[in-house]
Amino acid sequence: MALHKGPEKHEERLMSVNPFYSEANPVGGMTEAPPTHRLPDTALPPSTAYQVVHDELMLDGNARLNLATFVTTWMEPQAGVLMSECRDKNMIDKDEYPRTAELERRCVAMLADLWNAPDPSAAVGCSTTGSSEACMLAGMALKRRWAQRNGDRYPGARPNLVMGVNVQVCWEKFCNFWEVEARLVPMEGERFHLDPRVAAELCDENTIGVVGILGSTFDGSYEPIAELCDALDALQERTGLDVPVHVDGASGAMIAPFLDEDLVWDFRLPRVASINTSGHKYGLVYPGVGWALWRDKEALPEELVFRVNYLGGDMPTFALNFSRPGAQVVAQYYTFLRLGRDGYRAVQQTTRDVACALAGKIEALGDFRLLTRGDELPVFAFTTRDGLPFDVFDVSRRMREHGWLLPAYTFPPNREDLAVLRVVCRNGFSHDLGDLFMDDLTRLLPELRRQPHPLTEDRDAATSFHH
Repeated sequence: MALHKGPEKHEERLMSVNPFYSEANPVGGMTEAPPTHRLPDTALPPSTAYQVVHDELMLDGNARLNLATFVTTWMEPQAGVLMSECRDKNMIDKDEYPRTAELERRCVAMLADLWNAPDPSAAVGCSTTGSSEACMLAGMALKRRWAQRNGDRYPGARPNLVMGVNVQVCWEKFCNFWEVEARLVPMEGERFHLDPRVAAELCDENTIGVVGILGSTFDGSYEPIAELCDALDALQERTGLDVPVHVDGASGAMIAPFLDEDLVWDFRLPRVASINTSGHKYGLVYPGVGWALWRDKEALPEELVFRVNYLGGDMPTFALNFSRPGAQVVAQYYTFLRLGRDGYRAVQQTTRDVACALAGKIEALGDFRLLTRGDELPVFAFTTRDGLPFDVFDVSRRMREHGWLLPAYTFPPNREDLAVLRVVCRNGFSHDLGDLFMDDLTRLLPELRRQPHPLTEDRDAATSFHH
């Protein structure tokens, strides 16, 4: 979560409260306007407190028009009702809420089957608050397994984790928090993610694992997980090093099983020890819920697992968080039950169709060059062609004037020279919304083409990519 500090003294101010918010007496509710950065001295009527908060939140962007986020922004009303009914259930209290715990167990079993675990009944997994926690748990398991194998050298030897420079920031956090060296495979040319050969070359006796991304957030492309495993198999044959793979399938793990069934990326590959996904992304659930699964109990060291009393029995748990609502887990089970494989396939195919169609229309304008086309994740990235008097940051800024949150950002090493726009097509972003997006973009282009030069002076300040 973001870190915040209190305001300076001169920033303290009072909220403006409309007299009409006091239903019985317009004057009675205005005896004291509440402060913004300290607790009010007196209470407010619930309707007044609601309206004050509601009005301020109007200044937020429209989530449905947010083309930056992967997070689900629409669910059926029935799912919302279920979540409301479960918002007071604490996920950690397995014995008080045994049915919620059972739904979590069923979701893990469904994902183990979906991801082709050799023996779904032997796979172990848990819900998390999102993929970030799931990645932390997977990284902890990798590090502990490595430490067990290297007890004669650890803690003297420093462990390392190999991954592409395009990984989500949670992996950088893991390496920082758990004192693991991050060995990053840089981008090169038109390769915007990990190269299996280079990744294998970075491995040594202190490598706890390699992370493969099934769907890079930078451009929506899949990393070649099977080729990565092949490269590590060859490494083991040459050196004896046995390096496990974790698949960060935050988005792709809920796309590929339905749309790319012939793509081998999951537990069918013996070297894949664990997989995570974001239930709140293409799992189609409101934030925040994620899932982490391990191939079998050998992949998750026993000493990391805590035991809680569950219906008079033993319930193993593995988590960084403690109290959290059960509503999102219930919503995930609802969505699995509601859609099934055929339903998920239909929803995800629709999002991919929208992405591919929209990418084609943008390319046809002639001002942009596509990096990806939305044919893996329903996500595509594009940049402006050389010699134009505007850049991607100009486009992002002008589209925001029409309500569209279109992220513009630069790529990491070694492609800091490349700045792109990215469109994430989620359930609820329809062909009709895509047409409205194109209408606004097409109307803006004549003005952008008349600019004398790109207007962005500070790219770092203009960058709107944070996840």
